[in-house]
Amino acid sequence: MTFKQKTYRYYVQLVQDRIDVFRDMIVALTEDSKNDAKGSAGDKHETALSMMHLEQEKLNTKLKEVITQKAILDKIDPCKIAQTIILGSLVKANGIYLYMSLALPKINIDGVNVIALSPQSPLGNKLMGNVAGFTFEINGTTYLIEEIL
Repeated sequence: MTFKQKTYRYYVQLVQDRIDVFRDMIVALTEDSKNDAKGSAGDKHETALSMMHLEQEKLNTKLKEVITQKAILDKIDPCKIAQTIILGSLVKANGIYLYMSLALPKINIDGVNVIALSPQSPLGNKLMGNVAGFTFEINGTTYLIEEIL
């Protein structure tokens, strides 16, 4: 498995883990509200159910966001190598590995740090469509695209 494929798999697993956590939290809240409904009465009961419902709505919103992220990752072919930077490219610029996908946490693969960038970010936007050897500047820092994996 290539470095790029390992990076892709790690990010897919990261997003899938988030989906699983949110789903588990929603199920737990649903169970809690069912159990609370059996043993409570009065205003306290209504307030508790309202709070649980609001929390469940927040979790559902976050779950939808993460499912959307998963859908974007699912569009990426980790085996595809392009001459220009596209969604799914792993780019080495200034000695830093940048994975063009989504804004996700920095990870470490085989002792190498990788930063996931959204193509809509300022740096991602400058990278998209360019080739190895291209130089550009952002916020006073000059970047050189060394390699596209």
